[in-house]
Amino acid sequence: MKKAVVLLSGGLDSATCLAMARDRGYQCYTIAFDYGQRTRSELDAAKRVSAALGAVSHRVIELGMGNIGGSALTDHSIEVPEEGGDGIPVTYVPARNTVFLSLALGLAEVVDAEAIYIGVNAVDYSGYPDCRPAFIEAFQAMAGLATKAGVEGRPVTIETPLMHLSKAQIIQAGTALGLDYGLTVSCYQADENGNACGKCDSCRLRKQGFDEALVKDPTNYQ
Repeated sequence: MKKAVVLLSGGLDSATCLAMARDRGYQCYTIAFDYGQRTRSELDAAKRVSAALGAVSHRVIELGMGNIGGSALTDHSIEVPEEGGDGIPVTYVPARNTVFLSLALGLAEVVDAEAIYIGVNAVDYSGYPDCRPAFIEAFQAMAGLATKAGVEGRPVTIETPLMHLSKAQIIQAGTALGLDYGLTVSCYQADENGNACGKCDSCRLRKQGFDEALVKDPTNYQ
């Protein structure tokens, strides 16, 4: 059976990616990152989603990105914004997806996976530069050059099935696959039980997505 590594944050998008990969016939190896983020409850959510969708294994990799700082998600001295704005927001974590994909690429080589699934999105992407198609294309080229699999002519493919979908379309797709979004946590500042603030950009996009998808929002709010 073909294999895929799925980056799983515990949020809505990555959970949908896992459901899609499974639906496409992949044995899935999920990977989450404890990178110093504000909310630990998303790691609990990732574990729940991985188990519910029958992943072969679930790994949590510890990273010290909180030691670098520079983001409202890793530096508690920077407030999480509760209104959208222009430009790259302070919730951007410097080089996060570059680091995440690099480690996922290593795991893909170890388990002999042919694909990596990541839930980046160019529609509702909050202005993050490492969620754009150009970034994925560049990383794909690098993956072909920097790995044993790539040199041997079987490069790992970076799959981005959500890239051009709206949040509503993502929710509709996951719902059609039977995904329980009540298992997920998207909030930038959820409490230890996973209850969402209902005010941050991530909550705003999630709420709007459920409204536009005409799907009941299962989120627990503070």
